[in-house]
Amino acid sequence: MSKPLEGVYAALTTPFAGDEVSTERIRENVRKLNRTGLAGYLVLGSTGESVSLTDAESLELVEAVAEAAAPEKKILVGTARESTKGTIDFTNSLAGRGLAAALVRPPSYFKSKMTRGALMTHYLAVAEASRLPVLIYNIPQNTGISLEPRLIVDLAPHPNIIGLKESSGSLAFLGEVVREVPERFHYFLGSGHVIYPGLEMGACGAILAVADAAPELCAEIFRLFKAGKKDEARKLQLDLVPLNKALTEVYGIAGLKHAQDLRGYYGGPARLPLLPIEEKDKEAIAALFKKMGL
Repeated sequence: MSKPLEGVYAALTTPFAGDEVSTERIRENVRKLNRTGLAGYLVLGSTGESVSLTDAESLELVEAVAEAAAPEKKILVGTARESTKGTIDFTNSLAGRGLAAALVRPPSYFKSKMTRGALMTHYLAVAEASRLPVLIYNIPQNTGISLEPRLIVDLAPHPNIIGLKESSGSLAFLGEVVREVPERFHYFLGSGHVIYPGLEMGACGAILAVADAAPELCAEIFRLFKAGKKDEARKLQLDLVPLNKALTEVYGIAGLKHAQDLRGYYGGPARLPLLPIEEKDKEAIAALFKKMGL
């Protein structure tokens, strides 16, 4: 079954000029990405260093991306705050800008109190009040909270909860969820390691950091899979694994931004406390691109 938001999205980085957000640079990046087969963009995600941004900076970025995105590209936006009220207020402040959905990670500062009941109450309250459709966001490597598959299944019937971005990379998690959620539910993969097997098991797309630096490759895996050219899709998936590992696990956001610079996008510096990568790491990333023919 085709879903309205299916496809591969780039989890956009946030460009900085010095220590100031550069809306000009993010517009340039989006206009270049418009020429690829990506379905759209996530702004203010983990890759966008959203936790290091003020609300004013966040709003500027959303407006810049909405202005630069091609009409057919859909825009998702990360809106989580540490309180339920804060999440609702920030989400609703972005309504009316043509955004497709809000991506909401769990509150994590008081993680020992984030019981199943607390998380269920939080997500239902957000979904009930939000003027944007809601995507749940599971990213335990950053939040320290792993949302249980059963929690997702129990939240999925709410009409304003339209899907999940699952970034642990667990295919077992995928298998537990997709068989029990409504057909309208979007299951997005958040790891470039598992695009092909995830699609095979029922995911409808992916929201990826690596798509900032290799958008053509990520989008092509999805296109080939949908066209039934699974052997070709599988081969590209295997080609993508080392690059995804380097940019998301080994070198992180600073490495991803350097990779963007190498590919003709603007990456620039990360915001402190994230440190720049070393010269030897830059050389390793360049060598990986050369090996891949990128």
